[in-house]
Amino acid sequence: MNRSMRLVILIGILTIAVFRTSTAFCRPQPDPGDEAKAQDAISFDVFASFKRIRKGNPVFYCEPPEWAAAAHAIVAGDTIHYLWARRKKDNYWMLMHSTAPVSDPATIKHDPRNPVLLPSKEGFDDFATEYPFPFWNPADRRFYVYYLGRQKRVPKQTGLLVGDGDFGRWTRVRPTPVIAADTEHERKGSSHPSVAVVGDTIHIIYTGESAAPPVICHATAPTSDPAIVTKDPANPIFKGTGQTWDSSGVREAEIFKGPRYFHILYGGSDGKVWRIGHVRTRDFRNFEPNPHNPIFTPPADRDAWDCDGILTPQVFEAGDFYYMLYAGKKGKEWQTGLAKTRKP
Repeated sequence: MNRSMRLVILIGILTIAVFRTSTAFCRPQPDPGDEAKAQDAISFDVFASFKRIRKGNPVFYCEPPEWAAAAHAIVAGDTIHYLWARRKKDNYWMLMHSTAPVSDPATIKHDPRNPVLLPSKEGFDDFATEYPFPFWNPADRRFYVYYLGRQKRVPKQTGLLVGDGDFGRWTRVRPTPVIAADTEHERKGSSHPSVAVVGDTIHIIYTGESAAPPVICHATAPTSDPAIVTKDPANPIFKGTGQTWDSSGVREAEIFKGPRYFHILYGGSDGKVWRIGHVRTRDFRNFEPNPHNPIFTPPADRDAWDCDGILTPQVFEAGDFYYMLYAGKKGKEWQTGLAKTRKP
């Protein structure tokens, strides 16, 4: 083999080596943190493992025909603050406040000032104030509450309260709704809010109600002004999984922010019974359903207080457990209970 031929072969070998190396650099490389992130994600199994607490349910109860429902929790220090709603005759709702220690969320003490908020004298919420979702705003270090307000007739709309840490005292931020029922899929309601604060953005999911089955919607607000709410142009973002059990509507969704995903627990109906489902998302566009859906269902015991339906599944952390605060139905009345599962 002559000298020129050897040179040609050597150049060819070097060219192949350089090509392979360069394509390796150009190809997206695995993130070394992906495996750790995957391990941090809360699994589907965890959300499917909630069990009713052994003693204490329902934790909020009113003698029929009244209801004790639409409850949400927020942990502040070693205290769980519950904001819930009492429904009196003619569908008149008022806000209530109760507390429990983090060590025992079912040991409830009621605020002697209850009710802590009544419907306004005039305005969009002059007949019902319910479904209060409290959250801490790190921007101004104050507590806020998005809530459902309604006149005697629909639509249901979302208002905003602000407070300085006394959960028995709240002030309306403005007399008009911050999420108004102004789109076709919200003609009867833009309400039942739930919140997750990420950075300087408040993510809100809420129920859109119209003549069609209810749907789940998304909106955002800046922490600098929680009253400035922008609806997601993709709304409604979620109409169900396509399975029979939630084919007749989805509503009263609750958001829980995990290490990797926004977890959304919601009520789904087959046209007869409301059960709880779970999906997870990173972008409020693509939703991955829990393979165990529905993850929480009414008990078979016809004497149980929640035998006819389940809604409002808010998840919160207390000690070594995740708790789910939920509304349960028997007959025509809704009351409130707790379920729990150990944190992984």
